[in-house]
Amino acid sequence: MDIVSALRTFLRVAETGSFSAAAVDLNLTQPAVSRQVSALEAHLNTRLLHRTTSAVALTVEGEQIIPMALRVVEAVDSLGETSCSEGAMASGKVRLTLPAPLGLYVSDRLAGLLAGHPGLSVELIFREEPSDLVGEGIDLEVRLGPIADSSLMCRRIGWTTAFLVAAPSYLKGRIAPEEPNDLSAHECICYSRAGDGRTWSFSSGAEEVAVRIAPRLIANNALAVHRATLAGSGLAVLSHILACPDMEAGRLVNVMPDFPPTRLPINVVYPSRRNLPLRVRVALDFLVEAVREDPLMASSSAP
Repeated sequence: MDIVSALRTFLRVAETGSFSAAAVDLNLTQPAVSRQVSALEAHLNTRLLHRTTSAVALTVEGEQIIPMALRVVEAVDSLGETSCSEGAMASGKVRLTLPAPLGLYVSDRLAGLLAGHPGLSVELIFREEPSDLVGEGIDLEVRLGPIADSSLMCRRIGWTTAFLVAAPSYLKGRIAPEEPNDLSAHECICYSRAGDGRTWSFSSGAEEVAVRIAPRLIANNALAVHRATLAGSGLAVLSHILACPDMEAGRLVNVMPDFPPTRLPINVVYPSRRNLPLRVRVALDFLVEAVREDPLMASSSAP
């Protein structure tokens, strides 16, 4: 038995919760996946998975072995990468979660990464809230704002730029806000990202001003907020990725420009592992370069 291959297979089954899904990811048949896991259980003389007709779940022993299995697999990957030339091609799947606006930005640029690494595949997951990286098998996650979890590796790759915007149809017949305190007289659309989103923060250049809003429309996805804003439902704080094309076309108006929304750090987090597989390192480098290409994300200074 190839114990490293068996460990890889077991980890993929644990991540996907399915023999069939793991088989697809690993380009194996479902019986082959089942045989490898059974052989690993026999080798270790312990059951790692509970199997039913409808689900697969880790046993206590299975949960305990995951960190050790990850270390073994990553050590073997690092050993192989060390012996390869600098031009080695990455292969395997990278699971990447990120907020929707940045996900759209990244999607436009993935063709070059995939063309350069024919053996690499990327699963993009649009998510506004933090994930259980290890439990869900997430390789990299983009998070906005400070990172509270000290157990994660964290790399700052840029800064957000956002605008307070509204559609011309909403502003017609209304007095546009000139400072944060004016927002109480307006309809606000709340983007609830990793929290209730009911406090908006703005910067005057000299200080930050936080304002509590009372939204009539709340959504946990930036694309939904974007659509509602275009429809004239109210004011919203939108990423430049979404807002700039509409502002240039006149579909949205930048209001309260003297008090732009506070900028947040863009961080990439990943589990605390000593050695990152080549496939993950390549994806991380791609993210860093993609963000650096956009002047509104690359610099911490105000645009």
